Amino acid sequence: MELGLQGKIALVTGGSKGIGLATAIALAAEGAKVAIVARSEDTLQAAAEQIRKQTGGDVLVIAADVSVEAQAKQAVEQTAEHFGGLDILVNNAGTSAAASFEEVSAESWDSDLDLKLLGAVHFARAAVPHMRKAGGGAIVNVTAVKGKAPSASSLPTSVSRAAGLALTKAMSKDLASGNIRVNAVCIGLIRSDQIERKWKASAPEATWEQFAADPRHDIPLGRIGEAEEAANVITFLVSGAASYVTGTSVNIDGGSAAVL
Repeated sequence: MELGLQGKIALVTGGSKGIGLATAIALAAEGAKVAIVARSEDTLQAAAEQIRKQTGGDVLVIAADVSVEAQAKQAVEQTAEHFGGLDILVNNAGTSAAASFEEVSAESWDSDLDLKLLGAVHFARAAVPHMRKAGGGAIVNVTAVKGKAPSASSLPTSVSRAAGLALTKAMSKDLASGNIRVNAVCIGLIRSDQIERKWKASAPEATWEQFAADPRHDIPLGRIGEAEEAANVITFLVSGAASYVTGTSVNIDGGSAAVL
């Protein structure tokens, strides 16, 4: 299948590790020019070197705090100036913050919404004019399955992610006239630094494969997913192969969610 990504210009937030890095690699492998954004310059440079080694792709590194509107706008403008435009935005930056309602402070609510919801808003607001100028574009908001079906002690993340799903649907309707598609992916258990820390703390004697396949994870497909598997779905959604897909969300969770 031809994805039609050759020469496209993409910006990936949270692009220095995990799903963001895997997505940047997948996009570059398809011929896209990629800007990756995160806070740590050192981590970004290491990620860029990995992308170049694996794909030979053109990579731009931008150190920025996505929750700060001015920095988000500057990152988008820097990408557009460097590559000559912007076609694709992947709003992936985020952390997992989970506690019970009574344990979450006002500061935690503010910082979580600033990062996961307003960060996506800031980047999209800056990116849309460039996409309109190009005649269209694609945005993917990376959220979580808990945004659809929150569990106990999943705050503030589940609320921020639910807001991200509402944002996706509303944006898709407002931006469709400009041929700008907006979709979301809802992540379940996917291999990450956090998951690996849990593995080493709870089952240091087990291999990754043994830990990932532990039935206590309650995943119908029988294992924790890999970042590359999420990246493949994101890459499809921003590609020409998904040209009639907008305003929807895709669960990437091995079938574990109780909702579509």
